[in-house]
Amino acid sequence: MWTLPKPRYTNGRTPEKTQENELSVNIGGVRVILGGEMLNRYPESRLAELANIPTRSFDVITALCDDYDPTTKEFYFDRDPDAFKCIVEVYYFDEIHMKRGICPICFIKEMEFWRIDLDYLDECCKYSLNEKEEELAEIADKVKLILDDLEGDPELNRSQRYQKFIWKLMEKPESSFPARVIAIVSFLFILVSSVVMCLGTIPDLQVEDEEGNLIEHPTLDHIETMCIGWFTVEYVLRFISSPNKMRFALAFMNIIDFLAIMPFYVVLVLTSLGNAMMELANVQQAVQALRIMRIARIFKLARHSSGLQTLTYALKRSFKELGLLLMYMGVGIFVFSALGYTMEQSHPETLFRSIPQSFWWAIITMTTVGYGDIYPKTTLGRCNAAISFLCGVIAIALPIHPIINNFVIYYNKQKVLETAAKHELELMELQSLELSARKTRRLDGAPDDCGSSIRASRSDTHIPLLTGAHRTQRTPVKKQCSS
Repeated sequence: MWTLPKPRYTNGRTPEKTQENELSVNIGGVRVILGGEMLNRYPESRLAELANIPTRSFDVITALCDDYDPTTKEFYFDRDPDAFKCIVEVYYFDEIHMKRGICPICFIKEMEFWRIDLDYLDECCKYSLNEKEEELAEIADKVKLILDDLEGDPELNRSQRYQKFIWKLMEKPESSFPARVIAIVSFLFILVSSVVMCLGTIPDLQVEDEEGNLIEHPTLDHIETMCIGWFTVEYVLRFISSPNKMRFALAFMNIIDFLAIMPFYVVLVLTSLGNAMMELANVQQAVQALRIMRIARIFKLARHSSGLQTLTYALKRSFKELGLLLMYMGVGIFVFSALGYTMEQSHPETLFRSIPQSFWWAIITMTTVGYGDIYPKTTLGRCNAAISFLCGVIAIALPIHPIINNFVIYYNKQKVLETAAKHELELMELQSLELSARKTRRLDGAPDDCGSSIRASRSDTHIPLLTGAHRTQRTPVKKQCSS
């Protein structure tokens, strides 16, 4: 409910007579008539300061607005009228809501221009602002990484330069052609090692040892040793060249790499100990268990596949949905296994011996697998089975859409971030050329003509998070030309 007079909007062409206590402002061609009493609710704002200027001093007025017409007493601002319509609501409702389609970062700049505190922004709009700031932070990180790869740091000594060179060679395939070749070779070693691990289990390709036991073919064993040697060298080089050793060791993918290498050397140690002591209890079982851990190396493919990384991130963001799925399935399994056990007790040849044993039947029924090793034989039991797999289909289908949606959102976000980072680099290069052209004109004694120079629009302003040496060296500081 409006407790103060509403602002009057006109098209900016037809002048409208204003009262003594009213303020006429022109925002990007849209004339707005505002009441002075309403503006004084926020005396520190730009509009309130304009309304309370005691003398119509042109210098004081032009410091607060872009232009002023003393005949119509109208103040002109080259700002976004749509954003102003949202900001002016703070004088009436003590809160601000952003319209859909307005960039949150640009809207914050508009609020800073009109000197309105950010605390008046509603919580729902602050959420959008936080998301945009996170995106800008990710873009800034991407740009900084690209600039570090392109420029390097001249303050580094020789050993630090070698360390950074090895790090880019092993971790950043896009940084150079040799790095891309190493990434391809590593990918091939992962595939070869996985294939060899599978082929080694085929009885026709195995050979007998001195005791008559089947072991892997020596050729496959040699190939496996070569692959482990490559993985070991790769892991050691990445660890030595990493800028943060602790973060490197605790990273999930690096733990996977370590688990893919460690079983090979543990098996060597256990085998040597077993031979030395003639007979070591459970050595063979431990060796077999550690050999199974070699399947962890297939997860190394995620380091070279953006699709697998996207899937991992989507699953990580979908823990809540996956938790709901497990909860639904757990409740259903318990209920339907108990019902199935109770209903099947009247049959003399029942396969439901106990409720815990019925859990297996409920799992394969609700997931629509249906091996057929356990099945109901009574009419009520079959009705219970029909209801259980229908509920299982519904329980599985409900959280699938949020999980897929998280995957699509993250995948599209990565594409947008890559495009935005390229756009930021192009803008920085454009501004660097502009700075070079201005310096050249100054050295030649030519006037610095703002009209002939390349200038970026408000929508092309650079990322505020990109501050520091890169921004200072590569882009000029914008300034207005004096008339």
